[in-house]
Amino acid sequence: MKNFTLECCVDSVESAIQAQLGGATRLELCSNLIIGGTSPSISLFKQVIKYVDIPIRVLLRPRFGDFCYTPYEMDILADEVESFVSIGADGIVIGCLNEDGSLDIDGMSCLIEKAKGVPVTLHRAFDVCANQKLALEQAKKLGISTILTSGAKSSALEGIECIQELCNSSENIEILAGAGIKPETIKVLLEKTSLKSFHMSGKILKQSKMQYKNYDVYMGLNGISEYEIWRTDKNIIKQARTILENS
Repeated sequence: MKNFTLECCVDSVESAIQAQLGGATRLELCSNLIIGGTSPSISLFKQVIKYVDIPIRVLLRPRFGDFCYTPYEMDILADEVESFVSIGADGIVIGCLNEDGSLDIDGMSCLIEKAKGVPVTLHRAFDVCANQKLALEQAKKLGISTILTSGAKSSALEGIECIQELCNSSENIEILAGAGIKPETIKVLLEKTSLKSFHMSGKILKQSKMQYKNYDVYMGLNGISEYEIWRTDKNIIKQARTILENS
């Protein structure tokens, strides 16, 4: 296949380097990938661009949880959009919803205006919209470049029918399949859809270098070990790229 997108979602310099070595065509940079991703720091972005030279879209999400944001959170997002665009982000990844599950058109429009023409991805807030067909049409009017979606299910394989319907109706919007994307998943999606864009993290679990470990203490959510680190593995990304190149 020619002209495919293999976007790798990363939350560290180490993972960004591995993603590029494996053949990712684009990065989505965030923090806290283990909880779905939140906005990265400016410092993380600056470090990543020292070591990679593929396009970087920045996920902007002020907190874990839903996408119905307070005015304070919207102000944070607006400032982050301006900040990351000003220092060279190739795109931003955003999503805002109203209480009824519809796209927050006013909020999205404000953030898109702040983006000053760089590509905008509507992230998986799209998957928890009340009406994906309506949200797609609204995204077209907003000038959204890409929709990251699992087809409104927990994984792209589960949402495969919805994803193909989106591909059929997307016009100029890139449909980017995400959630549960692995090399073997890509094979199935290529066989059953017209997708050309895939979003994955290619993570492996690495153990902490700490020799002393206190397993009685959790710094965050109970059950998430403080001594396990998730990192992108270049070999997984390379496997995915090979499948795309040979399809």
